[in-house]
Amino acid sequence: MSADEKLELIAATAFGVEAVAARELTDLGFQAKAESTGRVVFAGDQAAVAKANLWLRSADRVLVRVGGFDAPDFDALYERTMELPWERWIPREFAFPVSGRSVKSQLTSVPAVQRTVKKAIVQRLLRAHHTRALPESGPEVAVEISLLENRASLTVDTSGVGLHKRGYRPEVGPAAMKETLAAALVLLSGWKAGRPFLDPFCGTGTIAVEAALWARNMAPGLGRLFAAEQWPAIDERVWREARQAAQDVIKPSPAVALVGADIDVASLGLAHDAIKRAGLVPGADVRLINRPFEKTEESGQYGSVVTNPPYGVRLGGQDAAELDGLYRQMPLVLRRLPTWSFHIITGRLDLERLFGQEASRRRKLYNAQIQCTYFSFFGPRPPREGVAVAVGAGVAEAGEGGDEAVTDAGTAVDATGAEAASAAEAGGAFASAEVPAVGATPAGAPAVAPAAFGGLSERDRGHLDQFAKCLANNARHLRKWPSRGITCYRIYDRDVADVPLIIDRYEDRVHAVEYERPHERTFAQHTDFLEAAGRAIAEVLGIPAEHVYLKPKRRQRGLSQHERLSERGETIIAHEGGLKFEVNLTDYVDTGLFLDHRQTREMVRALAAGKRMLNLFCYTGSFSVYAAAGGAKSTTSVDLSNTYLDWAERNFTLNKLWSDRQTLVRGDVMAYLAEHERVPGGSYDLVVVDPPTFSNSKSTEEDWEVAAGHVKLLRLLRPLLSDGAVVWFSNNYRRFKLDEAVVAELGLRAQEISHRTVPADFRNKRIHRCWRMVVGGAAGGAGGEGPAAG
Repeated sequence: MSADEKLELIAATAFGVEAVAARELTDLGFQAKAESTGRVVFAGDQAAVAKANLWLRSADRVLVRVGGFDAPDFDALYERTMELPWERWIPREFAFPVSGRSVKSQLTSVPAVQRTVKKAIVQRLLRAHHTRALPESGPEVAVEISLLENRASLTVDTSGVGLHKRGYRPEVGPAAMKETLAAALVLLSGWKAGRPFLDPFCGTGTIAVEAALWARNMAPGLGRLFAAEQWPAIDERVWREARQAAQDVIKPSPAVALVGADIDVASLGLAHDAIKRAGLVPGADVRLINRPFEKTEESGQYGSVVTNPPYGVRLGGQDAAELDGLYRQMPLVLRRLPTWSFHIITGRLDLERLFGQEASRRRKLYNAQIQCTYFSFFGPRPPREGVAVAVGAGVAEAGEGGDEAVTDAGTAVDATGAEAASAAEAGGAFASAEVPAVGATPAGAPAVAPAAFGGLSERDRGHLDQFAKCLANNARHLRKWPSRGITCYRIYDRDVADVPLIIDRYEDRVHAVEYERPHERTFAQHTDFLEAAGRAIAEVLGIPAEHVYLKPKRRQRGLSQHERLSERGETIIAHEGGLKFEVNLTDYVDTGLFLDHRQTREMVRALAAGKRMLNLFCYTGSFSVYAAAGGAKSTTSVDLSNTYLDWAERNFTLNKLWSDRQTLVRGDVMAYLAEHERVPGGSYDLVVVDPPTFSNSKSTEEDWEVAAGHVKLLRLLRPLLSDGAVVWFSNNYRRFKLDEAVVAELGLRAQEISHRTVPADFRNKRIHRCWRMVVGGAAGGAGGEGPAAG
């Protein structure tokens, strides 16, 4: 065979990578097109065989098509196979194993097809080599028969071991990715050498190594041998010249080292070895960091993240909730890189749901046998030289922004961005995890570019500006309250509709709760929005940012009103009415002290002297503490939670009121009332009932709903009341309707006194509804109303 004879060549690829390989071949100077799934055809001579094997990063093999023909039956397959010039490729002593596949063809038995082809080749070689035996003791020429819709394609494999075997990774970690797929991910991302690059889940470093090989223009096949190097059909000089040409064009290490980070030290050790075996320089070409994902930070601008996070298919033993949490956290972490683009391959096909936003682009790929999607989230384009751009607002629409990315047609579109950025300092193989954070948006920047994750829209900025002005105005009106002894009060209650926060001040701390409201922000953007609101609160009120505690509050969907949010346990001692209360600012939506009942508590204290007090659904016992401070003869506080009863005891102790006159009862309120001993004259003179709207504790046989449950509660409570006993009944259910007929039947005189119990700082006058009920006598009589604060 002459060295310049044209051959029909095929680059075999994994599903979904055809366009990438076609683009690679085009860049190598060949005309290429995707012929079918996993097949990209191009033409070339012997030198093309060597060049393609050495340089293709995303392809699995380079094949030579010996022939193709229609094969509707075994006779046609045998005869047409025997007509092909197999002797040009297979010397007498060479081995020639035959593999095959058949898709949508008459000949469905692949073993039978392989046997037929093998037999035909043997007959051809015996005749061509003038021999009576073929020992197959020499090097190998692997033959493949591929049948697609009765069309046969017969090829020989010039690569031998798959092209993913670069030679730099003799050991692999769990769930390791093929080098060819890793390279395809880098090429699909459109990342450009000289820009920052990060794989925050690098494992054994395959993606980072492939990116570094591409950045330095190092042929991925330089460190290995190929099957066709032993074939007489291809001149040895061709291989020698191709290798030398590849050596001559290697570039020096980039100014900006690529970064691979992982939490697993053993995997990073394998990555370090792979970097060296690949001919790269640890620290200069690829910098490895032992760092958990949540600590991700990089100082460069307009870089790319290309990564393969865990998705719990091959590793096993991973908790589904933990993985969901990881994916939900990812956009919140990656928003720290507002100019970057992000490319994530995962078997979690619900990634967009977990992220709370759609990807700019997605592509179906397979990692091993696992169906995956490669999600791209494009960041802003890099600015033109001399143009300053602010970053962090808006959302990149699909197809906007981003690096140069290969489309399905194999062409390139300019999509993420960045000229070379400031370099991350190259250090040792394992650098410190302390990396400077991305700087703030430049003041006075003339334009605002969209970040892939997070950022504030101009509309959001406008709403936050309104919010800050409203909060400042509210604070000004309430500025004298601390001097009047009121240091815990509501300062903002969803006054700006698009900033649905409820903000309470507790001494020098601020507790803010977000209420659900429809909006168009992504998870990351909404987090930025809330953080901006938190900064505005701190600035307007003149307190440190760390003294602002902002929490989400979701609508109750079968959960207790006091659902735990965290385990941080940050508490302060708050003062109210000359008393002290422990307030938890971090762990629950509610802090332990309901400020809307400040005046109701004062009413209870004013009437408590000498009374036997019962507090149902007592929570942290604040009503009981007030009653004890007012001279109550005894207090009995009932709740189902040991946590809140312990809290109530601490509140008594804070005020030096804990004694044998105070009783804490853990139990279901309804069961407690039903089982309570009935005594002549009643057991209680003063009762507070402040139940939740709904509760479904596992410790009770029935769920509690205040709308229906209050009737049964009052029936059970009535025999325990003394003549003239006062009951304060309150709840937060806006559609609550007191059953007045039952109240009258029980001999209770009830009057709604909500207008006197809701404090002035609560502009929402329906924050609660409160009734004062009296056994006999007039419900609205004198005593126990107390002064109205503010």
